[in-house]
Amino acid sequence: MRTEWMNQANPVGNDEMSQVPGAVSRRSFMKVSGVVGGGLLLGFFVPGANKLANAQAPKAVYAPNAFLRIAPDNTITVAVNRLEFGQGVNTSLPMLIAEELDCDWTKVRSELAPAADVFKDPVFGMQMTGGSGTIAHSYTQYREIGATARAMLIAAAAEQWQVKPGQCSTANGVVIGPGGKKANYGALADAAMKLPMPEKVALKDPTQFRIIGKPTPRIDALAKSTGQQVFGIDASVPGMKVAVVARPPVFGGKVGKFDASKALAVKGVLAVLEVPTDRGGSGVVVIADGYWPAKTGRDALVIDWDTTAVEKISSDKQLIAYKELAQQPGIVAIKADMSKLAAAPKKITADYAFPYLAHTPMEPLNCIVDLKADSCTVWAGTQFQTVDQGAIARTAGMKVEQVTLNTMMAGGGFGRRAVPTSDFIVEAVQVAKAWKTAGKTSPIKVIWSREDDVKGGYYRPATVHRAEIGLDEKGTIVAWNHTIVSQSIMMGTPFEAFAVKDGVDSTMTEGMGVPYGLPMKLSVHNVKANVPVLWWRSVGSTHTAFVMETLIDEAAQIAGADPVAYRKTLIGDKHPRHLAALDLAVAKSGYGKTKLPEGQAWGVALHEAFNSVVAYVVVASMTEGKPKLHSVTAGVHCNLAVNPLTIEAQVQGAILMGLGTTLTGAAVTLKDGVVQQNNFNDYIVARMPDMPQVAVHIVASGDAPTGMGEPGLPPLAPAFANALAKLNGKRLRNLPFDLA
Repeated sequence: MRTEWMNQANPVGNDEMSQVPGAVSRRSFMKVSGVVGGGLLLGFFVPGANKLANAQAPKAVYAPNAFLRIAPDNTITVAVNRLEFGQGVNTSLPMLIAEELDCDWTKVRSELAPAADVFKDPVFGMQMTGGSGTIAHSYTQYREIGATARAMLIAAAAEQWQVKPGQCSTANGVVIGPGGKKANYGALADAAMKLPMPEKVALKDPTQFRIIGKPTPRIDALAKSTGQQVFGIDASVPGMKVAVVARPPVFGGKVGKFDASKALAVKGVLAVLEVPTDRGGSGVVVIADGYWPAKTGRDALVIDWDTTAVEKISSDKQLIAYKELAQQPGIVAIKADMSKLAAAPKKITADYAFPYLAHTPMEPLNCIVDLKADSCTVWAGTQFQTVDQGAIARTAGMKVEQVTLNTMMAGGGFGRRAVPTSDFIVEAVQVAKAWKTAGKTSPIKVIWSREDDVKGGYYRPATVHRAEIGLDEKGTIVAWNHTIVSQSIMMGTPFEAFAVKDGVDSTMTEGMGVPYGLPMKLSVHNVKANVPVLWWRSVGSTHTAFVMETLIDEAAQIAGADPVAYRKTLIGDKHPRHLAALDLAVAKSGYGKTKLPEGQAWGVALHEAFNSVVAYVVVASMTEGKPKLHSVTAGVHCNLAVNPLTIEAQVQGAILMGLGTTLTGAAVTLKDGVVQQNNFNDYIVARMPDMPQVAVHIVASGDAPTGMGEPGLPPLAPAFANALAKLNGKRLRNLPFDLA
């Protein structure tokens, strides 16, 4: 078997970037020595896993997404097949390999892998980061890589010492043989390369873990905390020019005419060109020696936009239309008998509204493109390497194998860097093509400003819910008729085949009903609108959790029951993980036992997202007429906690982000098709003073881990709203909170 390698250009000159393997045979391992000084490099691949699978049900057969490199100095480098953008995979994935490898953790390094088939997610069948799937999907895969490398190193030492492998053991990066013989992994790596791969390897019993499950500081913590970490926006390649794009104010609009004279007069501006933009539109790009002259030139452009052929949404009119539609029959997602609804002695009728939300990661979008006659090299912080590599090839008029996509560290994303249309990357390639047509050959870096980011599209969809609930005299729910009106995220994307069934987008309805076993009829209306929509951290659960958990709380109030006891009665014994998370949060918070200061109240919410359950017990008050969140106690059930520190950080971040959705001004609104918000002065996000005290508690489990990137967000807003309802008697129906 022959394996080809491509040396990846390093745009920042720090660490050698990983090398990309070709495909290998089924259930076989590849071993290659494309590293200076030798070493052991491993990965494995299962062909045919290129069809999208349901992330909620990982398969038993895993595709390769990783390599392991052992250098002569005993340094171990793990290539991470995902995007690291704050969630901690640069540490948690290497922990899995290091555990089975029995290496010295202080010698472990990580690097982000470029786009390649070998790095595809075992479940999704494509290289991507999303759906809180990194650890859930690669838990066994990465452990097998570590265990296989360990077996090969033992075999190499046994051959060298003329003993049987069974006579050898490993510890802390050293193979130990009879009579006190020892050899470190770095010294054995070259010899191990020449040995056949083991067909089977045994994985450790969890009782033997010494790294997995232990709170482990992040590998990249020092670089990030000292300002040394290089993100995509920091990267540079020789001769690179910087571009800033003026995009149409209405999505899909086009340039009518433009005057570039003032832009060209800015010192450092090199060119002003018309380029295609997302959704069939066009824009004007200013290319300069640096970002500031490019942005200054862009701001000096005079452009007449043609928006006559595109729909112009206004949020106020859209909300009225959505609410009217919510009262009409839709596509039935869940069937249930509604015969008891009309005659129910007690009822709840509730309309909920949720606005468009921008992702606003701290690092705005950016992309470097080096377009040559026969190749295209791209550097970007992307969650969708496979999708984006294909889009680059199509846009550049090349074959996929002519495209090199290097994954850069990213400063957040929350879904915005996982776009089925590859919008920001395709746009950057279009800019490079226009630059090339103008006779230039230097690489181009397209940078988005914060204003570009807020106004640039791909939002959490605006959504309306309508619930009609019937309860008997005791407060038991006897019928629940529910309708959701929203744009579909999945329709028209490569994910539609598995995410949309009989006209129902599963991301629109996820979280409805579970775990309460309710007599719920659920219907949906799929609305089309000229506003690009996309998943936003926790996807549909951003709104379904709020609706479910505030209504369950309201039902408990009508029944005269404690909200925790009411939930537990509904759950019964069918969802033990939910009960465990709820019980843990309640026990650790002091709920029902601790007397709160006057003016403060408890709030509770529980939600499952991406196979993990999070329960929150919060304490809130109204301070000077404004809601104040004082504390949050979390009960988390994500099965085995690979790195408890990462889980704690994910929950803390999700709490603050979830809190942000409640704040006045946390909404993207449109008027005549134009987004009205620009920056953090008018698009409000939670800030450090808003952060409550947080205590995170994890339910102990030895089962295979589930996802934790997103599940911490959904229950925060409803728990907060439930606490406020106890203080002022008002049930909040909208996000952000409508306190009028």
